[in-house]
Amino acid sequence: MKIMSGNSNLPLARAIAGYLELPLTDASVRRFADEEIFVEIHENVRGEDVFVVQPTSYPANDNLMELLIGIDALRRASAKRITAVVPYFGYARQDRKPGPRTPISAKLVANLITEAGADRVLSVDLHAGQIQGFFDIPTDNLFAAPVMAADIQARYGDESLMVVSPDVGGVVRARALAKRLDNAPLAIVDKRRDRPGQSEVMNIIGDVKDRACILIDDIIDSGGTLCNAAQALMDEGAASVTAYITHGVLSGAAVSRVSNSALKELVITDSIQATDAAKNSDRIRILTIAPLIGEAIRRIADESSVSSLFD
Repeated sequence: MKIMSGNSNLPLARAIAGYLELPLTDASVRRFADEEIFVEIHENVRGEDVFVVQPTSYPANDNLMELLIGIDALRRASAKRITAVVPYFGYARQDRKPGPRTPISAKLVANLITEAGADRVLSVDLHAGQIQGFFDIPTDNLFAAPVMAADIQARYGDESLMVVSPDVGGVVRARALAKRLDNAPLAIVDKRRDRPGQSEVMNIIGDVKDRACILIDDIIDSGGTLCNAAQALMDEGAASVTAYITHGVLSGAAVSRVSNSALKELVITDSIQATDAAKNSDRIRILTIAPLIGEAIRRIADESSVSSLFD
């Protein structure tokens, strides 16, 4: 078994390799003068089971091309099996046609990864479960919920908890976390989105008064929706609001927005390499999912059960 990494999130790849007590595969990913990407593997991978760790986060197109070219290089080097480990799957939000004459980019990216030569895909908290069906190769979708639940129990276990979904579409994810927190009660933020990137909180479904509210979602991008939801919960009498989000995209002024919001704390995972602004913010904390991914990789290599990780 070998672990190879692109440039997207080297600290996570090193942590995964450390968990598995393996060195990272000696490879270089560099660019020509015109920004074309070139991947070269400096050690023998013939007949090996290779896992390529590469989230397709910002800059999404560059990181996606690094992944595709890396997979192609491994295929041409006669690797036995290639698993694309994509902790954050970019383009996942384009998983359906929201209007006429629009693409389903998540399916396109799935096709590209398959055609590049990947034999398997491993991801974390896909934006929509049906994306697994976009691939014609085996796909494992890991959940960060066990890592988050353990952290919540350690920090807020003695408080009166309320798990909150920031929208109706996230109820399944929120319910799964609530179940892990000794069947904590559930609330839903009912919001109306006037146009992409903007939302208006309309109503809170559930009694959040004097509760320590845990907002759960898979992606935080601009942060507007989450900050509006936190303010609405505080207006309804919540004791505190903490957000647990798997993928901290945090584009634009998101970090500043979070720092000036009603959120007590934003907890994200290291599926995406955090910016300096996020690392230095006293409102943002980062949980590692390297052991979760590392254990899944070990089980895939051993041909044992991955789903039992979440029992």
